Amino acid sequence: MTNRNVNNTLMELAMSISNRSALPRAAVPGLMALFGGVLGPPQKKLLRKTLEDGSVNKGGNKVINTWIDSMRASSPTRSAKSTQNNQNQDPTSPWTLYHPSALSMFDHIVCESKGKQIVTFLDYDGTLSPIVADPDKAYMSKKMRATLKDLARHFPTAIVSGRCLDKVYNFVRLAELYYAGSHGMDIKGPTNKRSTKKGNEQVLFQPASEFLPMINEVYNILVEKTKSVPGAKVENNKFCLSVHFRCVDEKNWASLGEQVSLVLNEYPKLKLTQGRKVLEIRPAIKWDKGKALEFLLESLGYANSDNVFPIFIGDDRTDEDAFKVLRRRGQGIGILVSKITKETDASYTLQDPTEVGQFLRHMVEWKRTSSQYQKLDSR
Repeated sequence: MTNRNVNNTLMELAMSISNRSALPRAAVPGLMALFGGVLGPPQKKLLRKTLEDGSVNKGGNKVINTWIDSMRASSPTRSAKSTQNNQNQDPTSPWTLYHPSALSMFDHIVCESKGKQIVTFLDYDGTLSPIVADPDKAYMSKKMRATLKDLARHFPTAIVSGRCLDKVYNFVRLAELYYAGSHGMDIKGPTNKRSTKKGNEQVLFQPASEFLPMINEVYNILVEKTKSVPGAKVENNKFCLSVHFRCVDEKNWASLGEQVSLVLNEYPKLKLTQGRKVLEIRPAIKWDKGKALEFLLESLGYANSDNVFPIFIGDDRTDEDAFKVLRRRGQGIGILVSKITKETDASYTLQDPTEVGQFLRHMVEWKRTSSQYQKLDSR
């Protein structure tokens, strides 16, 4: 076992302690440093030997068990959802006070944006379309598509999704939008002449293009390996892979996690993250939805501008990267789509895609009304 594997195990131990003791995620590096200080070379050698012969966790694979705990946490039971949903809907709960509804706070939000250019960024699955058992059938409603079309007439609008660019475009089918697929690793600008600004035609950026052969290789391996797990589905999103376990019986999650783990052990240049009943495999580069948001703002000419108000709406863990960027910039807002309480860097919440549609239509109507008032004032 290599030093890298020992360090990975230390990370998992620290994460496990953080999760079980309700410590904040920010405490993980400190816990790792503590383990690193406690374990000198002789102890690390012993740990390595112990891990190799499996005696650290005779009841099973600690790595897989940690994954299972995390998979359960990202996919709460119905009873847990019901309890958390009640807390989310209670206007007096601490979580709701810190993350109020974007619909009830709409007037405050548009007041914040006064005099600035609003730019909207939207996740797809769970935000514009409902989460469904078959990811190939995550269709957006006609009403939502019409809303997006109206929205793009007034504000630059981008879809930032874990799906590959071609798939998300086929779901949305609006040429006037920006698209960032594969968690922002495949970015393309509007294709219709009316919506493209001079110098920004066909914005194209692929920071992980060198990983394409590796991604395809791992995809083929995972398709074969996961055949033994009923309900598992591996999706090739060009620059990343998604292993869906929404239709996998919970008793088989350990088997699925083990299969994925064994494959990824041979590919250290790839990393694993988790979403809503999905394992995401991505190149281990410093690029995510937050970086994609910054790239698109720069492409639109707002890199260092104080006159921009980005709004990012998303429902998944990967959207947190964008929420963090907005907090760091001190510009715009993040809106989490969720019926349950969860740790987030978003400022506001919406319950589901239906509420997302309502919020976006409010934006369109507000812009139309304010434009009419401006025309009257100019007469």
